[in-house]
Amino acid sequence: MDQLEFIGTGDAMGVPRVYCDCVVCGEARSTSGVNRRYRALVAVEGNEGGFLIDCGPDWRSGMERRGQRFAEQILVTHAHFDHIGGLPEWADACRWLGRRGQLYAPQEVLETILRQYPWLGGHLDLHAIGDEGIELAGWRIRAWKVFHGKNGFSYAYRLEKGGFTWAYCSDSIALPEEQKEPLHGLDLLVLGTSFYHETAEFATRSVYDVKEALELLNEVRPAQTVFTHLSHDIDLRRDYGLPEGVEFAATGLRVALQTGE
Repeated sequence: MDQLEFIGTGDAMGVPRVYCDCVVCGEARSTSGVNRRYRALVAVEGNEGGFLIDCGPDWRSGMERRGQRFAEQILVTHAHFDHIGGLPEWADACRWLGRRGQLYAPQEVLETILRQYPWLGGHLDLHAIGDEGIELAGWRIRAWKVFHGKNGFSYAYRLEKGGFTWAYCSDSIALPEEQKEPLHGLDLLVLGTSFYHETAEFATRSVYDVKEALELLNEVRPAQTVFTHLSHDIDLRRDYGLPEGVEFAATGLRVALQTGE
């Protein structure tokens, strides 16, 4: 059975914020803080192998927490630091172990990554995802560009295998109709929601808030939804009255990637 594990569930700054004394950050600093959140990283695992999605600056600590010594394949959504800041450490692991990592992303994302880390090609094989998509661990994967507000764009992924279809859309907001289309008919949607209700000017924002995301769910109607990319505004100890089949991601959460039949 394939599973999705949430290793990093936080927004770009993670939780706790180093400067912040709010209730959520304070709880996250405790030994058993359920609100402690690391930057973007999830793992897909199954009988046909596995891969990671994104490689944020907490990649090393995430690997250590799950006792994983090497990652062969990583799929990247976009070239922002909270999603690629761990790439140098991954490349260094490849160098020391004498193994080449396999990095997958749309061509323009790869080009941006190489401008920031031009030496990565010495240790990683870079694979551009085109219109035909790719296959990893038995999953057919399609990428499409999504609006990321003031931060430009990201990519989302729609994955299909054995009659199960899910999507990973961590960084998006105010999607136009053509970008919502791949979100219809899903067994599972993983969607980024930084705040419960964000009051900042729209021009300064980059990710759905929970209220907006719930409106999106009413349109695309996935069977199950997990909200990730959470800021210190979300307190996992609080009951937000989410609809049935909708939950917040917590570090270590595992979700089965198969139907319940």
